Parts: sequence; structure tokens; C-alpha cells
Amino acid sequence: MDISNDQIQAIVQRVVENVIEQSSVSKQASITEPKGNWGVFDDMNDAIEAAHLAFLEYKERCDIQCRKKFIDSVRQMTIDHAEQFSRMTVEETKMGRIEHKIKKHINAAKNSPGVEYLQPKAWSGKNGLAIDEYAPFGVIGNITPSTHPVPTMVNNIIIQLAGGNTIAFNPHPSAKKVNALCIQQANQYMVKAGAPDNLVTCMAEPTIESAEILFAHPKVKMISATGGPFMVDMAMKYPKKVVAAGPGNPPVLVDETADIDLAAKEITISASYDNNVLCTAEKEIFVVDSVFEKFMKAFEKEGNIRLTTIQMNQLAQKALTKSGKHWLIHRDYVGRNANIIAKALGIHISDEVPLLFGETDRKHPWVVAEQMTSCLPVVRVKDFEDGLQAALDAEHGFKHTASIFTQDMVRATIFSKKLDCDVHTINGGTFRGDGGDLGEAYFSHTIATPTGEGICTPLDFCRKRRIMTHGALRFV
Repeated sequence: MDISNDQIQAIVQRVVENVIEQSSVSKQASITEPKGNWGVFDDMNDAIEAAHLAFLEYKERCDIQCRKKFIDSVRQMTIDHAEQFSRMTVEETKMGRIEHKIKKHINAAKNSPGVEYLQPKAWSGKNGLAIDEYAPFGVIGNITPSTHPVPTMVNNIIIQLAGGNTIAFNPHPSAKKVNALCIQQANQYMVKAGAPDNLVTCMAEPTIESAEILFAHPKVKMISATGGPFMVDMAMKYPKKVVAAGPGNPPVLVDETADIDLAAKEITISASYDNNVLCTAEKEIFVVDSVFEKFMKAFEKEGNIRLTTIQMNQLAQKALTKSGKHWLIHRDYVGRNANIIAKALGIHISDEVPLLFGETDRKHPWVVAEQMTSCLPVVRVKDFEDGLQAALDAEHGFKHTASIFTQDMVRATIFSKKLDCDVHTINGGTFRGDGGDLGEAYFSHTIATPTGEGICTPLDFCRKRRIMTHGALRFV
């Protein structure tokens, strides 16, 4: 077939235009494509853009079986590096105990819920077939705390990638090094398992300003904030879906019917776990007067050191300051071993002592502050009803966590209804209420009380979508 000169010229012109267009696209991509170090970026905008590009590929080519494979690689990564992460965390944040942090990393790796929660639901009838399925939001902007930086990050990676999302993190500045390492290792393990680059990203030098960029960025479709009240309040100001883990001040009530030795043992194990930095950990103890001294002796028998009321007052003056209406704990006391706190009083004890404790009144700063230290106030109450009211007051309506030791299940029921918290335990340490290795059911480091999700699963980071086939696909 003969081709005219005009046709040849037109073909050449189209080829030239196509080459120019492809060159322009390639050049633009080379200019705008963010460059990071296995997910760690110098600029928050680059971290978000990389997570967005990863989301487009993740959504396009990765089904739910792929998600499980990638998530399983993160679980394995966490177990492989649990000791390294734990030592780095204690070194960087100066909080907690290495042996407890190792357990926290393994627990987060094993027990964070995954894709098994994303089961579709179907209805069929005379009008046809309807199916509900769970779809991702896109890029989720995450804030992680310094108290348990890597376990929270791992937990969020597993839960949120399970939903098909990608993540841009703004870690707490006090844990930025260990969090950056976690991001790098997670991406390396996932890429080896076949995942796109940058499913999870972060900023190397996180700040309040970078958090604001994260919250406001148009490509961040949802916010997950696990941090202090200031960060949660800031996240709530943006017109996006927010899953926020708010403050807690968990009270525990021990009544006269309780197994006192069990109460002393369980509270010791739970409250001393990682030096009380868990938001679910007991922060103040209310004991009915008739068994008060019996409990104090049992608590001391568990290896805890009893302080006088004068010493509790002296320690409060050193460790707590008032800001407006609120008492705040000085950072130097958060998550420290009991022997380090005791040095502030000139007391020298073994670093194996789990807790300090002492009697205070119910209005004492140790009681009203969420203090996260290895020192617990113990308050004498007249009876169950008085203890219930004292626990209500101390919990401040956060509705986070509370517990009771009693043999009277009617009282346990009344207590749980009145406190109305997301997590309750009866005759056990409060850390058992979050499931995992220490309790029952699934586990999460995000307990979203302010926004109502409670202990989070992948379903809390998905959009529910329905398709209806009218008059067809009903097989029965």
C-alpha cells in the first residue's frame, strides 16, 4: 500500500509529539517524585506524596491476600528486631523497662488484628442481592507517642494496611530515631515480600509544624492520633475522619469482699508493667476502709515500697506541677524505675522494686493527674458506694479504663455501668482488658475513646461500601 508524503509527515509529527510528551512526563516525574530512605523523608510533603503514590499502586495491584503477606512480613520484622527496638526505645526516651518492651513488641506483632476482620456481608431476597464490603480511605496521617513508639507504630501499620490504606507518620520527636528505623525495616521486609515502595512513610525530624502539614494535606484522607491531649485536640480541628486515642486516668476499686492477695498481685503486675506508661494501667487505688491495712500489707508483700503520706506529698511537689486546672507530671519522672523516683526522696532501693505507693486523700495531685509513674496513691474509702463515687471523680469522665476487685457481681455490674469506660476488668489487672497475650480477644494500642471506636480493628480504618444487584444473582 502506497503512503503519501502528507501521511508520512503526519505520522512523523505524531511520533515527535509523543516523544516530547513522554519526555515531559518523565522529566516532571523525576522532579516531583519524592526521594526518601526506605520511607524516611526530610520533608513531610514528600512523605505524604510518596505514601499517596504507593496507595495508587497498592489499590491497583494488591488484593487482600497480598495485604496479608505484607502484614505478616511486618509481624516477622517486629519479632526479629524486638530486642533492638526495645533497647533503642529505652535509650532514646528514658522510659520503661527493656524486658517489658520486648514483650510489648512481640504482643503487637502477634495480636494486632489483620485482614480476617474484613469479611463482606451479603443479603439476598426477592429484590436481588446486596453486598457490603470494606474499602480503604487512602493515605492515613498518623501520630505516635513516645511511651510505646514502635509497638503503636507496628499496631497501626498492621491494622491500617489491612484495610488497604497507606500511612504517613509524624512520630513523637522523643522517639524519632527508633520510629524511623521501624519504618525503614518495615518497608524493606514488605518490598522483599512483593509490596510497593513506601507503603509507610515518616518524617525524619518530626515537629508540631510537620504534624499540622500532615493533618491539613489534601492527600491525607483520615487521621489517626495516639498521643497527648494537645495533639488529639489539634487533630480534631480538621474536617476529616479522626480516630483519636484520648487521655485516661484508670481507677481501681478494692472492696471488702475482694480476694486481697489477688488484688495486690494483679495490680502490681499491671501497674508496674513498663513502669506504668500504658494508658490502661492503674493510676490510683481506692480501698474500702475495713480491708485497707490488709491490702497495704499485701501490696508491700508483692515487693512494693510503702511511703508515708508526708513522703507522697514531698514527691508530688517535685514531680507534679499545676497548669491551669490540671496537674501535669514532669517528664523526668514518667516511665522511670521506682528506684530512680525514690532517689528524689533520698531513698536508695533496688531497681527491681516494682512500685512505690502510699496513702493520700482523694483530691491529692497523685490521684487527679494521669501521672504514668512507678508511684501509686492509695485512698481509703468508707464503703463500695463511696469508692464508686471516688473512682468516678478520679476518672474525670474520660471513659477510658477502670477496674474492680470484688466477689459481688452485682457490685461489679453497677461499677462497670457507672464508670461507662471502653475497657473494664473485674478481678484482674487493667492491662488484661486490652486482649493479646495478657487477656482475651484482639489487641490494639489505639483505644479511641473520644471518637467512640474503643479498641480499634481494621474496620475502623475502612469505608463501608454496598453494591445492590436488583432482580439478579439470587441463586436460591
